[in-house]
Amino acid sequence: MSRGRLFNVAIPLIAIFLGMFVGGIIMLVSGYDPIGGYSALFNGIFSESFYIGETVRAMTPLILSGLAVAFAYRAGLLNIGVEGQVLVGWLAAVYVGIVVEAPMIVHLPLAILAGAAAGALWAFVPGLLKAKFHVNEVIVCIMMNYVGYHVVNSIIRAYLIVPGERTESIQPTASLQSDFLESITDFSRLHYGIIVAILACLFMWFLLWKTSLGYELRSVGFNQHASRYAGMSVGRNVIVTMLISGSFAGLAGAMQGLGMYGYMSILTGFTNIGFDGIAVALLGANSSLGIFLSAFLFGGLKSGATTMQSQAGVPMELIDIVIALIIFFVASSYIIRWVLLRIQKKKEGNQ
Repeated sequence: MSRGRLFNVAIPLIAIFLGMFVGGIIMLVSGYDPIGGYSALFNGIFSESFYIGETVRAMTPLILSGLAVAFAYRAGLLNIGVEGQVLVGWLAAVYVGIVVEAPMIVHLPLAILAGAAAGALWAFVPGLLKAKFHVNEVIVCIMMNYVGYHVVNSIIRAYLIVPGERTESIQPTASLQSDFLESITDFSRLHYGIIVAILACLFMWFLLWKTSLGYELRSVGFNQHASRYAGMSVGRNVIVTMLISGSFAGLAGAMQGLGMYGYMSILTGFTNIGFDGIAVALLGANSSLGIFLSAFLFGGLKSGATTMQSQAGVPMELIDIVIALIIFFVASSYIIRWVLLRIQKKKEGNQ
């Protein structure tokens, strides 16, 4: 394995270790038992099939939101608007799941595609403004998150609300819920959305690394000026990138609507699925396999946090601190890389 690939694998692992180590020190200083806390956390991830099912269920939308962030990053864009794209995708999928009457073989794909299309449409706005008027996509994406949040709540209040401050439940023909997956995981909330997420990982890998379009998108991400000089349309690639990135985010919302809940409630705040996708993509080095693994870590931390609180009395907020520390150490990868290089040079000097 080359030095570059070795560092790409080692740095996230070291960041996870350092994040959990410093998190353990914070637990100790705060009066909690870090060994008992982490034991309860890992019990809450691996000890029973129910917990494993809940971990996989929690990682499903994180995979898709992570792919949304990573795909845009590969093309040199920062899609901070994944959260808003998740919300509109969720609503669109649920709406199609409620109003359309068709066999499952038609209805379910249609509802999933509706979620992806809504997310793509929401991402099209910052993509178009970036391509045509060079408007900073980060600012537009942040504003689109708030617009999406209020638009979704307004539509539910005006047209779709039923008792319970939510929409009606989707029809069974549009549901991703699985009696089989629930039964083998001791009746967890695991659903078929994980298959959609795995297919999305394969799609992103194939598109980026095996097609001419993917080559163009990555080229624009490396150097826009050189790509333009080579005859590539930078503006068109920016719009295409945001459309595909937004469709991944819309799928994440569809998984919540069609698999997890079967409806959409009036939201009192952001779901944070889109914001967590930034951390998942960062830890996963913006690669399909890395995102799958990092989503498993973050999904496990989130689902295991409840067990850590109930069994060891450690508050769930400490898990958020551990996640923040892991992100900090990944972002500080230059320091870890510098230390690794120093150790390697010292070894080579002694030989």
